[in-house]
Amino acid sequence: MKNILVCIKQVPNTQEISIDPETNTLIRDGVESIVNPYDGYALEAAARLKDKDKDIKIYALCMGPPQAEAALRECLSISADAAYLASDKFFAGSDTLATSYILSEAIKKIESLESIKFDMIFCGKQAIDGDTAQVGPQIAECLDIPQITYGLTCECKDDELYVTKETEDGKEILAIKFPCVVTFTKPNFEPRLAGAKRRFAAKKMEIGQIGVDMLDGIDRAKIGLKGSPTQVRKTFVPQVKKGGVIFKEGSLEESASKLAGLLVENKIVVDIE
Repeated sequence: MKNILVCIKQVPNTQEISIDPETNTLIRDGVESIVNPYDGYALEAAARLKDKDKDIKIYALCMGPPQAEAALRECLSISADAAYLASDKFFAGSDTLATSYILSEAIKKIESLESIKFDMIFCGKQAIDGDTAQVGPQIAECLDIPQITYGLTCECKDDELYVTKETEDGKEILAIKFPCVVTFTKPNFEPRLAGAKRRFAAKKMEIGQIGVDMLDGIDRAKIGLKGSPTQVRKTFVPQVKKGGVIFKEGSLEESASKLAGLLVENKIVVDIE
């Protein structure tokens, strides 16, 4: 029997993120929250492994405020068998380094509570509200286990996981031994939706709670805002500037000649004449 942990994050569902100019933090009031889409791909990868092996058990873990339970219940309604929320005021303000440290300690705690070992830890490649792509690899570093990033699909074979990985030149297949961490990007298919029966059952399922006092031996100097070496000085949404030149007069040849002159003048291309 294999066990998979999927790390998920609750993020704002918006393309236009508003920033509080005083605190440099996201304004979440009135904005719908969802499961981070890349984490949804990680959950789908776990679900596809379970489709082939019913003995696989999927756990979901989220670090966030109490309202993040909604994201975990969404995971339970899709394919997760159990869920845990790491939530504590001491976790607030954690950067990616502190977050990965907290999550790695929470993973160890879940293994202790469930009397299991995780064979695979799946994460989305990045969160859409931060785009750092750092937490998954840092969890692997904290746990001292191998990792593969930018996974598309995967398949279990004996004591190895075969991952189809996205690369700049296309795809490649890599084999990795258990335990391991894999981060997932968008494949060429959409994740499954929650069924009505599972959604109803998910509402009644208990979600395990993990606070700082449950994490034996955690170094509180390495968590929260004070334990985060990354400090955000300023966050803003850049203004979209309209530019370009429209040639309304003259023939196609004359327009092309004017464009070439502008490109040379602005040193975008070199005049070889």
